[in-house]
Amino acid sequence: MKKYLFNLKYIVLGTFVFLTACVSDDLANVGDLEDITGPTPFYNLTDVTTSEFDCEKNELWAKYDFNFQAGSNLAVNGTMYEWSIAPADGVTFINKDLPILNLKIEAERASVVAIEKEIAKREFKLPCETNQAKIDVLEAEIVDFEAQLVAAEAALSDEILQNISDLESEITALPPATLQDQELIFSFPGPGEYTVGLTVTDNLGKFNYTEKLVTVNQAVPTIPQPEIGEPGFEDNSLFDGTGDGRDSWRAPSSSAWGSVFQINSKAEGVLPEGLQASKFPADGTRTGYQEIEVTAGATYVLTYFSAFEENAFGDVTVSIVSTNATSLDEAKLAANIIASRTDNNVGRVGDVFKKHAITFEAGENEKVIILLTNSGVESRLDAFDITVKQ
Repeated sequence: MKKYLFNLKYIVLGTFVFLTACVSDDLANVGDLEDITGPTPFYNLTDVTTSEFDCEKNELWAKYDFNFQAGSNLAVNGTMYEWSIAPADGVTFINKDLPILNLKIEAERASVVAIEKEIAKREFKLPCETNQAKIDVLEAEIVDFEAQLVAAEAALSDEILQNISDLESEITALPPATLQDQELIFSFPGPGEYTVGLTVTDNLGKFNYTEKLVTVNQAVPTIPQPEIGEPGFEDNSLFDGTGDGRDSWRAPSSSAWGSVFQINSKAEGVLPEGLQASKFPADGTRTGYQEIEVTAGATYVLTYFSAFEENAFGDVTVSIVSTNATSLDEAKLAANIIASRTDNNVGRVGDVFKKHAITFEAGENEKVIILLTNSGVESRLDAFDITVKQ
């Protein structure tokens, strides 16, 4: 019985193979199914808006540019693209390669561009500066950089000049961007909401459409990075090339805030920055006080390094304090403390500096105080820096 069942199994299998082999692809509703898969379009966009504001935050100009890149699920068959935009009034299109070629020209002119940026930085500050001493320094620096600029332009080699000329020729030869490009830059006339659609058609003539509502936001001024005077406590590091490393850190009243800290000098390579650090004796009678300008509503990250002696327990505190405080006692009131960090010498090693950070919000303040205090043991601080938290 088992033998007959075995033979029957192979007879059935052989019949199935035979029938399958006889199926014709030419017969209706038999064989391969018709390919009804069409493209699934999608696109990515990147906001590359640029703008310029003066030091009083008045907008000088703004270019509301967005880079659009089309795609589909069919890497090979998604062969034709068609963009649409509504409202279309004032919208222009830029060849995607134009910014790339401009950056290549900047790279060839790197030495010149670096000086141009230094000049622009000072020209930006100049109209809003009220301190005549700083105005004099800025104007003198501009004159010096302009002389350097002339020399840098004259030093560009023939090879570099030829490369620049070739890149400029490539820019001139660029075809205009069209709504049929897979990737292009939309230049919007201003803030608003725009419907950007994309139709992708494959090589079989099948197509699909997708769209997004794109919001173009009003350009806003870049939040300036605050300036900390003598952040590394080095001699001659004030804006005019003077200073003993701590002139920016003297309180308006030593009787109300305490005497300014001392300076500690070390061999090159010991400190996080330079050859000098601030030193606070163990008795806690010395302080550091500096007011800095901030932008209301912005968030900042203050970083610095600390080191300690190890003969006793001690700590050092860095605080961000409201300018409402008029004395050290008032600076310790919770109502006046915007942010604070205390570090101690437990587990620390002599002459080994450790980096710390404080994040704080400016709130409604346009100025804040950086306050440095210590207790218990000689402490040192160095290499302050502040950045805008994005």
